[in-house]
Amino acid sequence: MASSIPGSAADAAVGVPGAAAAGAAGRAGRALWRQVWRRKTALLGLVLGALVVTGALLAPWLAPANPLAMSPARLAAPSATTWLGTDQFGRDLLSRLLFGARVSILVAFAAVAAAVGVGTAVGLLAGYLEGTLDHVLMRAVDVLMAFPTLLLALAVVATLGASLPNLIFAIALAYVPIFSRVVRGSVLSIKHHDFVQASRALGAGDARIMLREILPNVLAPIIVQATFNLSTAIMIEAALSFLGLGIQPPAPSWGSMLGEARSFMELDPWLAIAPGSAITVAVLGFNLFGDGLRDILDPRLAGAE
Repeated sequence: MASSIPGSAADAAVGVPGAAAAGAAGRAGRALWRQVWRRKTALLGLVLGALVVTGALLAPWLAPANPLAMSPARLAAPSATTWLGTDQFGRDLLSRLLFGARVSILVAFAAVAAAVGVGTAVGLLAGYLEGTLDHVLMRAVDVLMAFPTLLLALAVVATLGASLPNLIFAIALAYVPIFSRVVRGSVLSIKHHDFVQASRALGAGDARIMLREILPNVLAPIIVQATFNLSTAIMIEAALSFLGLGIQPPAPSWGSMLGEARSFMELDPWLAIAPGSAITVAVLGFNLFGDGLRDILDPRLAGAE
């Protein structure tokens, strides 16, 4: 495993050219996609996730109407002109659903990306350097992990105020301990491998060893964990918006759409079914894809098959 990492000291020691290493990486990527293609659940998750992301990116072109435009046709049933009907203000439900996807995807990807960056840095430093720094960082992580994820995000948003940046910060803060623990555990195992010792013997510094030798070998659990957290981030964003602590009206959000639909569920249940189904599809897609990636990238599960 170690000798296949492009640019590692082990490759340099045996004289593997950069082109050969790049070719090996390309073959590994193609093998990964073949594995995803063979696993129906992973492929289904990828398709569902891609549909949600595509709908969010193309919302300005796919939406049949302005999501904020009101009309006299309030609580209209689905028809040829309004495919999903309209809400209590006469706004097109399909358009609001598509633009609401942009909010959910933006918050989820931004929060997870921030958590990956900070959590990976904390885990690398704590696992590689150990000692006092490890104890200090891990105790701070333990404090954050003592709070349930949703409760911590709720407390942060309630304290800082409801806004898009605060929402992203709250979710990211709740996820940092998870990635820190995942990365630290992997680093503690990998740092004693022969290829790390070889790099150190060749004169590589700590920063180079962490970034060039150890980090590439902990990417697999990071990617799997990030995929799972995308689904939970969508649910947390929807929950906070449902409670009025997320994106504020009249901007569309799946959670706020569910909140607004509570008063009209008996008259028009589709107002709640549409955003609820969208949340279900997005969460299910990322969860299935994460399950498939875990089965593919985890050598213990791959060996069991």
